[in-house]
Amino acid sequence: MIKFYTNLFKTLSHPLRFKIVVGLLQKQECNVQTMCEKLDVSQPMVSQHLAVLRNAKIVETNRNGNQICYYIKDPKIKKLIKLLED
Repeated sequence: MIKFYTNLFKTLSHPLRFKIVVGLLQKQECNVQTMCEKLDVSQPMVSQHLAVLRNAKIVETNRNGNQICYYIKDPKIKKLIKLLED
């Protein structure tokens, strides 16, 4: 369990990844293009950070037509971010 939390905090320590996670908590589900527009960041950069978040099992994907939408599945991560915001 310690390894999971260590990996989680290491992954969330990057400001852009943290912004992506917070944004997904507010919006529930979002595609890459919308994230790029909201964060004012290029598509390759957002995709790269989403891959890191996905490998860390922080975000999951859902296909919506021809778009892939990202969301946070684990309620523990949702609770953690809410605690950090408070």
